[in-house]
Amino acid sequence: MDVTDIARWQFGIITVYHFLFVPITIGTSAIVAAFQTAWVRTGREEYLRLTKFFGKLFLINFAIGVVTGIVQEFQFGMNWSDYSRFVGDIFGAPLAIEGLLAFFLESTFLGLWIFGWGKLPRNVHAATIWMVHIGTLFSSYFILAANSWMQHPVGYKYDAATGRAELTDFWAVMFNKVQLVTFPHVVLAAYMTGGAFVMGVAAYLHLKERRQVATESDAPLYLKAVRIGAAVTLFAGLGVAISGDLQGKVMTEVQPMKMAAAEALYDTEKPASFSVFTWGTPDGKQEKFAIKVPRLLSFLATGSTSGKVQGINQLRDQYKSKYGEDPGAKYYSPGDYTPIIPVTYWSFRFMIGLGVFAAAGAALILLVTRNGGRPKGTWWPRLAIALPIATVLANSWGWLFTEMGRQPWAVFGLMTTQQAVSPGVSVFEAWVSIIALTLLYAVLAVVEFGLMWRYIKLGAPAYEEPPDHADTDDDRPLAFAY
Repeated sequence: MDVTDIARWQFGIITVYHFLFVPITIGTSAIVAAFQTAWVRTGREEYLRLTKFFGKLFLINFAIGVVTGIVQEFQFGMNWSDYSRFVGDIFGAPLAIEGLLAFFLESTFLGLWIFGWGKLPRNVHAATIWMVHIGTLFSSYFILAANSWMQHPVGYKYDAATGRAELTDFWAVMFNKVQLVTFPHVVLAAYMTGGAFVMGVAAYLHLKERRQVATESDAPLYLKAVRIGAAVTLFAGLGVAISGDLQGKVMTEVQPMKMAAAEALYDTEKPASFSVFTWGTPDGKQEKFAIKVPRLLSFLATGSTSGKVQGINQLRDQYKSKYGEDPGAKYYSPGDYTPIIPVTYWSFRFMIGLGVFAAAGAALILLVTRNGGRPKGTWWPRLAIALPIATVLANSWGWLFTEMGRQPWAVFGLMTTQQAVSPGVSVFEAWVSIIALTLLYAVLAVVEFGLMWRYIKLGAPAYEEPPDHADTDDDRPLAFAY
């Protein structure tokens, strides 16, 4: 393996690992805010207990997500200095705003929320956790704007003297057509993941309560949380499907090779069939066997059942004519400007399949627990416990598809991944970096899952009425509420 291969593996490991926590953070922040708002409005103690319980899990996840996210930025300077030099004028604006506006918004109001129990009026205190959630949305928007520019560069000019892309239209970058479909898709997927997380944790505790003999059981409390999480998962899943359909059509327009690779469509078709399963030759140039749904791909890609979808072979010829020979072909594919077909093909299907499984599972759980029903058996809690894993994996496969499907481009049409790597990094240094960071992340995984498991097993805390802010001493030292 050379430096490019090692750098790509490191970036993939760190990015996918970090994104295990991001959707849970976004989704649970909204659900915790909704629980607290319900408590403020109704005064029902069950909502306060759920707020405190899932708020603690949210904080653990948030902390690990921040730590793993910091490394992301250092990677650009370590292994991708040529890339950083080329796109710095473009990336600087959204990433700076993300740090100065979104992250400070999150951290400031998160501090107010943690230390503000009994210090702030209840309405104001509930508003602080909503501000934390809004901060996560802002953060997502600016980061996705930077990523969308890599998929579809707009609002820039190339300065041949400096060899850099320079920002000419900030708003074009912020409202890139790719960004406008990617942001809702990612955020809805995060809500889906947060809902599944709440559902899975509550289902485990519900199952645990049913096995215990006690005069007072919290099983009804956890059943309510299961149903709330399932409802969020189902309705967010429907939104993910709709936004994903729109995203597929934009992707076909700006990155036709990615769509062709996602379907292993080797030759242009009109109308085009959707491939349920395809087997191609080892060199990735021909299809040998496929199971297809007629006209479905045309509809997904163009919105018309008779639309034309370009194939890999034809697009490869177009790209070679437009961009010349691909200098990085040996690293990525059996053919010029072609991503690794099995990776894009199966990551696309794993993303969709796991998402459909999670939404269908949530719908089934809502059905069997309707009208306050408490069905016997352990199959449905076990299903609910599996759904958070499905949604997290669906998110990971989605990002693998998004980034691997763009290959061999770091910035589509402008810079290949091979051209983006740091020229001064040796193979030894790259190996030291990837090994050290992988081991560090393994330690963080132990910490994360250890803390999560410890506090999940404890369950929701007993109800304790928070003091009214009017009855507290303003000079009393702040106390950590968790």
